[in-house]
Amino acid sequence: MNSKLPLVVILGATGAGKTKLSLELAKKFNGEIIGADSMQVYKGLDIITAKATKQEQSVAPHHLIDVLEPSEMFTVAQYKTRALRIIDNLYNNHKLPVIVGGTNYYIESLLWKILIDDDNYTSTPGILPNNDHELPSEELHKKLKELDPVTARRLHPNNKRKILRSLEILYKKGKKHSEILQEQISAKDASKSGGGLRFPHSLVLWLQCDQDILDKRLDDRVNSMIEQGLLQELLDFHRTFQNETPDYTKGIFQSIGFKEFHSYLMMSEEDRRTDDGEKALNEGIEQLKMVTRRYARKQKKWIRNRFLGRQDRKVPPVFGLDTSDVSKWDQNVSRIAEEIVNSFISNSKCPHNPLPKQITNSAPNIDSTTNHCDICNRVFIGDFQWTTHINSNRHKREMAAKRKKDAQSGE
Repeated sequence: MNSKLPLVVILGATGAGKTKLSLELAKKFNGEIIGADSMQVYKGLDIITAKATKQEQSVAPHHLIDVLEPSEMFTVAQYKTRALRIIDNLYNNHKLPVIVGGTNYYIESLLWKILIDDDNYTSTPGILPNNDHELPSEELHKKLKELDPVTARRLHPNNKRKILRSLEILYKKGKKHSEILQEQISAKDASKSGGGLRFPHSLVLWLQCDQDILDKRLDDRVNSMIEQGLLQELLDFHRTFQNETPDYTKGIFQSIGFKEFHSYLMMSEEDRRTDDGEKALNEGIEQLKMVTRRYARKQKKWIRNRFLGRQDRKVPPVFGLDTSDVSKWDQNVSRIAEEIVNSFISNSKCPHNPLPKQITNSAPNIDSTTNHCDICNRVFIGDFQWTTHINSNRHKREMAAKRKKDAQSGE
């Protein structure tokens, strides 16, 4: 039988055992591990980002972990470029690539081709007539609406970069961006959601767990992080890199943990010893547990929607592995995972069935409907964005504030 190395992707919540399984597979099948976590790419904060320990990393080579300075910006396009280069090198050296996720959009950027690749896109003055690239975003959007209304409906009026890109495609190629996308969608393996599979010989191992057991496991993991020195790690990092101007939207400071302990981190050492300090600490711990549990549920929903709930897109087979009983790890996880990967390498019949598709009406569609919220003065593309917004706490707060203001003005 022909031997062909697959691309192995391991998904699952924090604490599910992704690191353990990745090490087992890399060791058994001569593989190397590629991180797909947008926070683990940064140096530092090893505890809060749940990185593999140095001892674990010595078992098999790891890539894209600890490669960036904490304040560096790093886009999904940059991640994809680096990761694909590593994957190519591994295949050329007959090594098994094991992707450990992670971050949803990192995983998707590797598994599927995108329709018009703009990894290195920057606006080029001179392509548009009359120095139009200098116009405000809203005026450019009006021009695009006249020339390519289909694309304009999909783009937010403030997204100048994408608007410029669509206009420049029109002038450079002499064809509407929407027409080019439609041609690519019609190509083999593509869909409205994006291009075909980048690696047709790929598989996903999803580490699953009973929700109640997982919730307790996640709470215990937070407690373990505290015991390992999480608070000192955050304090040292905050003191070294942020001082008193934290920006939780940039670099590694987006990590779960910083925002939750903000009040505690901003206290003086003396205040942290007071009752208020203890209260802030306990609130931070509870917030961290809640956010971690919520993120685990979000990950599960993403896997179900993007891998099991799509009928318009080719997806790799997803194999569920039950990690609920850690005492049965070898028989429920290790052995089954090894048999699955071995069947893909040897191109033989897999002894285990992938999870069935769960097509629902909630699977996302490409929707270009534009909606404007007069209350919040924001534009939303598609019914999904619109429905999410009008049900959001932010919108409800704005509504309540407006009602209060209207009531006061009417007195």
